[in-house]
Amino acid sequence: MTKDDSGTIPDTEPLAAAADLATALRELIEVSVTTTVPAGEVRAAAELVRQVTERLAAARRPASQLSALDDVRTGRRVFNPVTGVGSALAPPLVLRRSGDGVAGEAVLGVAYEGPPSYVHGGMSALLMDQVLGDTAAAAGVWGMTAHLELDYRGPLPVGEPLVFRGSVAESDGRKSLIVGTVALAAAPDQPLVEARGLFVTPRREKLEAYFGAITDGSGGEGPTSMASDATALGED
Repeated sequence: MTKDDSGTIPDTEPLAAAADLATALRELIEVSVTTTVPAGEVRAAAELVRQVTERLAAARRPASQLSALDDVRTGRRVFNPVTGVGSALAPPLVLRRSGDGVAGEAVLGVAYEGPPSYVHGGMSALLMDQVLGDTAAAAGVWGMTAHLELDYRGPLPVGEPLVFRGSVAESDGRKSLIVGTVALAAAPDQPLVEARGLFVTPRREKLEAYFGAITDGSGGEGPTSMASDATALGED
């Protein structure tokens, strides 16, 4: 491991390898739901995947231990299922600070489909929960989701660039109301999904109860004061 001014950071090779694997798996997932090859080819592919799974399973961390590539204190979550470069579940959604809020882009393939040719509505909720949570964290009012509601103004097409926005509407003590939208990149000011979320910063005793047993990547004590799924954001 090496260090910089923000603290311990992962070596380049393990991080690059994790991102490379995730990219390959995303490609596999997308192809798996669109392939029309014969059943025999599909079964042969399934066996190859099982072999790879067995190989990777030779050494695993427990769920209570953070990845060695993560650092929640600086917002680095490599395997976040929405923004993580190491997660095959993530599009990934790339978020950054923009003005007084957060903005980002993503393209969702057929693997995220609900109605034919459109993104599953539940995916919109997952992505907007992340956008709103990152918005709160970026504004210094990090909290956990207490309430989330969405208005669907129109379906999100698969395979087209989408833009995501988030901003703080209200903040009072431990509670903050965060709002956000999803729109086509070609029409960013015409929201297809609107979201509102109430985020509450847990009291110290709740943080200890929720995250006190979590360890860092080396198995040592994990940081509970800033435990979060929020991700580090760059600037516009």
